[in-house]
Amino acid sequence: MTDTPSTTGATDTAATSRDYKNTLFLPTTEFPMRAGLPQREPEWLERWAKLDLYKRLRAESAGRQRWVLHDGPPYANGHIHIGTGMNKILKDMVVRSKQMAGFDAPYRPGWDCHGLPIEWKVEQNFRAKGRNKDDIPVQEFRAECRTYASEWVGVQSSEFQRLGVSGEWDDPYTTMAFEAEAAIVREFLSFVDQGLVYCGSAPVMWSPVEKTALAEAEVEYQDKVSSTIFVRFPVRGVRKDGSAIPKSCIGAHVVIWTTTPWTIPGNRAICYSPEISYGLYKVTGVDGGDFTPWAMPGDLLIAADALWEETAKAAMIGNWERVDSIDPTGFVCSHPLSELDRFWSYPVPLLAGDHVTDEAGTGFVHTAPSHGAEDYVAWMSAPEWHDKDAPVPHMVDENGAYYPHVPVFAGLNIIRLDGKKQGQDGPANKAVMDELIVQGKLLARGRLEHSYPHSWRSKAPVIFRNTPQWFVAIDRPMKSGGTLREKALKGISETSFTPKIAENRIRSMVEQRPDWLISRQRAWGVPLTMFVEKGTTRVLNDPKVNERIIDAVVADGADAWFERPAADFLGSEYDADAYEKVTDILDVWFDSGCTHAFALEPRADQKWPADLYLEGSDQHRGWFQSSLLESAGTRGRAPYDAVLTHGFVMAGDGRKMSKSLGNTLAPIEIGKKYGIEILRLWAAAQDFTDDLRISEEILQTSVDAYRKMRNTLRYLLGALHGFDETVEHVPHDRMPSLERFMLHRLHELDGVVRDGYAAYDFKKVYSALFNFCVVDLSAFYLDIRKDSLYCDRPDDDRRKACRSVMHEIFMRLTAWLAPIMPFTMEEAWLSRFPSEDDSVHLRTFPKTPGDWQDGSLAENWRTIRRLRRVVNGALEVERREKRIGSSLEAAPRVHVTDAAYRAALAAETNGDVDDFLAEIGITSQAYLVDGDASGEAFRLDDVADVAVVPGRAEGAKCARSWKYSTEIGADTRYPDLSPRDADAVAWWDATHA
Repeated sequence: MTDTPSTTGATDTAATSRDYKNTLFLPTTEFPMRAGLPQREPEWLERWAKLDLYKRLRAESAGRQRWVLHDGPPYANGHIHIGTGMNKILKDMVVRSKQMAGFDAPYRPGWDCHGLPIEWKVEQNFRAKGRNKDDIPVQEFRAECRTYASEWVGVQSSEFQRLGVSGEWDDPYTTMAFEAEAAIVREFLSFVDQGLVYCGSAPVMWSPVEKTALAEAEVEYQDKVSSTIFVRFPVRGVRKDGSAIPKSCIGAHVVIWTTTPWTIPGNRAICYSPEISYGLYKVTGVDGGDFTPWAMPGDLLIAADALWEETAKAAMIGNWERVDSIDPTGFVCSHPLSELDRFWSYPVPLLAGDHVTDEAGTGFVHTAPSHGAEDYVAWMSAPEWHDKDAPVPHMVDENGAYYPHVPVFAGLNIIRLDGKKQGQDGPANKAVMDELIVQGKLLARGRLEHSYPHSWRSKAPVIFRNTPQWFVAIDRPMKSGGTLREKALKGISETSFTPKIAENRIRSMVEQRPDWLISRQRAWGVPLTMFVEKGTTRVLNDPKVNERIIDAVVADGADAWFERPAADFLGSEYDADAYEKVTDILDVWFDSGCTHAFALEPRADQKWPADLYLEGSDQHRGWFQSSLLESAGTRGRAPYDAVLTHGFVMAGDGRKMSKSLGNTLAPIEIGKKYGIEILRLWAAAQDFTDDLRISEEILQTSVDAYRKMRNTLRYLLGALHGFDETVEHVPHDRMPSLERFMLHRLHELDGVVRDGYAAYDFKKVYSALFNFCVVDLSAFYLDIRKDSLYCDRPDDDRRKACRSVMHEIFMRLTAWLAPIMPFTMEEAWLSRFPSEDDSVHLRTFPKTPGDWQDGSLAENWRTIRRLRRVVNGALEVERREKRIGSSLEAAPRVHVTDAAYRAALAAETNGDVDDFLAEIGITSQAYLVDGDASGEAFRLDDVADVAVVPGRAEGAKCARSWKYSTEIGADTRYPDLSPRDADAVAWWDATHA
C-alpha cells in the first residue's frame, strides 16, 4: 500500500498550528505483526484440548452427511519424518475442509504395530542384555514387542498432534488391539473358508550362516566381489506357438550375464524387454592372446544391440557380423546343462519382463524363480510352463547347500558356514562354472565389486532360497463366485483415482501380480490361526473350530494362539494329536489391509466403505492393494470409494532424502524453527500428486508468503476495529461499484475454494487466496480505500460500505484458510471475536449470495484495472526520477484510443469520471483524454491503447489527507484542510468535545 496520510502535517500546506493525528481513523489491532509461531502454536493446541474441540465438532455435526477419510496406519517405530508428516498434514487439510464444507468428517488415526522392524528392535534390546531370541519364551518376546510398539504410538501421536492434526487422538486404532487382532483372524479365516489359502513356495532372503529367513529391514548392503559369467542358452527350433524360428537363428544361442553362477542350476526362464532392440551376431574372429576364448568363429549369439560390444569384449570376440534383427517373442531355449543330466531337459522360455534393461549385461536376464523376487514374479506369471506338482523348484536347503536331488552339485555350499572363511563363496560357484566350461556353454567370466545384501547380525552374505509358504490364490474360483483377481479389478473400476494415472498403475499391478504370499516365519504378529493334518498341508476348515479361535483372540488377543493348547480350539470333534498349529504369522500388509474391517465397518461414528484413502504412491503396491484384495475377497468390493495419491518428499536438489547425505528435514524441527504453519503452507502450495521438494531455501518462500498473508489479515483486523454490522452494514445495491466488484470477486473465490477443496487441489485454493490477498487486496482494493478508511467520517456511506466489504472478506478468508492454516486463522478469529469457548474451526464455509455475481461489472473492472496498471507504471517512473515523492502530488493525463475505457469508467461511477480516475489511481487529480498522446507518454507494451502523460497536482496540500486541492481552506474554520477533511474534523470535534 502507498502514501499513508501524514499524522503531523506537511510543509507545503496552509499555515496551521493544529496536529490532526488524533482525527485520523487509523487501523487499530492487537494482532501482532510477528507471529511467534514456534511459541504460540503449542498454546493453541492446549486451548483446543481444553475446549475438547474434536468432540465438540462431532456433537455439532450430528445429523450431517458423514464423510470419512480412513487413515492408513504408519508404522509404530521411530520418530515421524517429513514424508509421514506431510501425509498427515494433507489428510488434515482434507478432513478440515470437508468438515467446514458442511459434512460430519471424523478422523480416527491408526497405527500398524506388528512386524519385523519392531521385532528387530526388541531382539536387539534382548541381545544387549545377553539374551538370545531363540531362548526367550514367545509370550515374553511378544509382550516386549507390544510394549515397544505402545511407547512409539505415544511418541508419534504427540508429534502428529504438534502438526495441528485434529482427530480422535484419545481413541486411535492399532493393529495390535485385541479387537483388531480378532478381526484380522476373522478376515483370514474367511479366506480359508473361501478355499483360497494354500501351501506353496516362494523365495525369501535367507542367511545360511544363521539358518533363518530375513526381511529387508534385517539386511545391510556391503561391497562384495562376485564372480560374473556370460552363459549361452541354445535356441530351440520351434517357438512357443509351434512355429519355426527364423532360419538365421538355427544353431544360435541367447546370451545371459549373472553375478550368481550358483543359480544357473535353478534357471527356468530368460526374461527380455519388448522395448529393447536385439540382434543376431556371427563371430568372425577371436582375439584371446595366450588364452583360447570360449567363443569360436561361426558362433551365432543373440544379445541387445546396445550391449553387444561390451559382451564381445568380455568374450574376447575381435570381429563379428550383425546378421539380423531379432524379436525374441515366443523363443524357447534349452538349459545350458541339459546335456549333463535329464534333470535339466525342460524347455527354457523367453518371457517379457518390465525389469529388464539394456544398461548392463546382455539385455537378457537369467531367471531362477527359486533365487530371486523378480525372477519369481516373472515365472509365476507364466503358469503354462510350470510343473503342476512343483511350480517353483526347491534347489537349496537351509544350510545353503544344494539338495540331494540336484545332480552333480548335491551338497555343495553356496557360502562357507564356518572357519576363517565364513561368509566367503563356497564350492558351488566354481563347480557350476567348471561344468559350464565342460558343456561348452560358458562364454566369458570375470570379477565384479558391487553392493550386495548381508545379514546385519552375522555380516555374512545372504541368498534367495525357495521355502514353503502360505498363499492366497488370486485366480482360484471362490465360493461366492468369480476369482479374487476379477473382484479386485472390478473394485478398481468402481473407484475414483487422483491422479487418474494411478488407476492404470494399480490395475496393471493387480493384473500381473502372482498369488498373495501371506506367511512370515516371525514371532510378532497375528498368526495364521489354522490347523493342518499332520504330515500334510491340508487345512482344517470347521466353523465351530474357527469360532472358538476367534472367541479366544477376542478375549486374550493373538497371544491365545501361542498360549492355549490345540485341544482348546479343536474341541471334542477332533483328535489334537492328528493336527498341528500353523505358527507362521500373517504378512503385516494383510494386517493393515484389514483395518477397514475393525476401524470402520463396526463403528457407528465411521462409515463403510470409506470415502477416501490417501497415501503415497508406493501404496499402490502396498496398503491400497492389500486393502483392495482383502475387501474384495471378503466383501466383493473395494473398502474405499476414492483413492488419492501423493508423491515422495525429496531434497531441494531432487535427490532422495538420506541421513548419510545430511539432507533430511524433520517436521518437528521445522516447527521449532519456523512454526508448523509454514510447513503446512509449503504442503498446500505444492502439486502433491507428483514428487515434492523441500529445503531451507524452499521453506523461506513459504515464510515470505505467510508474512504477506498475515499482514493482510492484520490490516483487515485493524481497519475493522469497532465495526458494528448492525450499524454500519450497507446493502449490496447501495454500495459503490468498487465494493460491488470486491463482492463479485468473493463470489468467484467461493466457487474456486469449494471446487478446489472438493478436488483436493490445495494448491489451487492456496494460490487463489494468496493472490487475492496480495494482488486484489493489498495492491488494489485496500490501497485505493485507505484514504476513505483513514479520512472519511465514520458515518460516511463510502467508508461504511468499505468496512462492510472488509467484514465479508474477513469472514471468508478466515474460514477458507482454516484447513490450511489452522493456528493463524484461530488467532485472527479470536483477535476479532474474543471468546473463552469459541473457535474458527466450529464454523462452516459462509454462504455467498448469488446476487454478488455480476459479470458485466467484473468485465468493466478488468478494463479499469488494465488502465490503472499503466497509470501506476507512469507514477513509478516519476517517483524513481524524483519528480514526485508521492502519487498524491501527481495529476496524470490518461489518453485512451479505445472508447471501452471511458465507457467502463462512466458505467462504474455516479460522479465525475476524472474524480473516479484519481480515486483509483490514488492521485489528487487525474484527467481522461480521448485520443492518443505524444510519443513521450508512458506506455506498457501489453496495453497498447492507453498512454499516460505525467503532470503535477494543482492547489495546496491538505494537512490531514495529503491530497492536493484547489479548495483548501474553503471551510474557514480549517484553513489547511480540504472540504472533505474539514467535515470529518468538524464531526470529530463535535463528538469529542
